[in-house]
Amino acid sequence: MNTNYVEQSVYDTFSAYEMKFKALGDKKRLEILYLLCQHGSVCVCDLCDMVEMPQSKLSYHLKILLDANLIKKETKGTWSYYEINKEEISSLLSEKLCCILRPEDCC
Repeated sequence: MNTNYVEQSVYDTFSAYEMKFKALGDKKRLEILYLLCQHGSVCVCDLCDMVEMPQSKLSYHLKILLDANLIKKETKGTWSYYEINKEEISSLLSEKLCCILRPEDCC
């Protein structure tokens, strides 16, 4: 890191964005985001069926999305429910992609 030109806080911001864009850089994770957008809060058991993926593999993708703060998780009993983090998605995406993931906000 060259601290002569870029402040540490800027590097921290770069790291946060890098994590978010890496999370978005996978077609399966984009599919998960799309499904969460279409269905709202979804139980992990239902999401497994929707993406036709075993829970172990799905959990890997969900963790990446959670770590990037692109989705939210709520635990009810023994089940986990996931939903889009609308504020985070809105601040990252272009209008075109935002209309795919958040059609209610499109003109």
